[in-house]
Amino acid sequence: MSKKPELRGRAARLARLLPSGPSQAARTPFVLLVVLLLGGGLITLLILNSSLNEGSFQLSELKKETTELTDQEQELQRDVDAYAAPDALQQRARELGMVPGGDPAFLNPDGTVRGVPGAAEQSSALQPEPRPQEVASPAPSVSIPVEPSPSPPQALPASPEPSAPAPDAPPTPDLPATPGPTTSGR
Repeated sequence: MSKKPELRGRAARLARLLPSGPSQAARTPFVLLVVLLLGGGLITLLILNSSLNEGSFQLSELKKETTELTDQEQELQRDVDAYAAPDALQQRARELGMVPGGDPAFLNPDGTVRGVPGAAEQSSALQPEPRPQEVASPAPSVSIPVEPSPSPPQALPASPEPSAPAPDAPPTPDLPATPGPTTSGR
């Protein structure tokens, strides 16, 4: 039986510090595992960082697009507000030949009329100038002038005295000076 010689003293202490053969083989897989984990972690961080940068670029593009769309929305809202302004509506109505309405009359639930209706007065500045029109016939040398259609009848001006009804108007009942309750139409 062969036994290893036992070391004593200083040699024994140094022998304990030196690794033996079988333990060296057990450390190699552990070192490879640690290196693989560190390499995989670095690669994962690189992929994560690049995807975050890509997301950052997309976010900045979307913010820019949102800003442009917000500016466009505000511009369109200003246009709508300009068209909805009372002066613009009045001018557009005049261009279309509309005139301000007269005095309104209201129907009570029992069928009586409250108020004296008045017709809208059309000013002469709003009436279009009648122009004679020519209609071409099959023969090129003959033209027939067409007379303009008669202008719509002018509304009678409201009578200065509300107690004097128009000759063809039905009699209106005496109404109280204070208006009664109204409904909202719902």
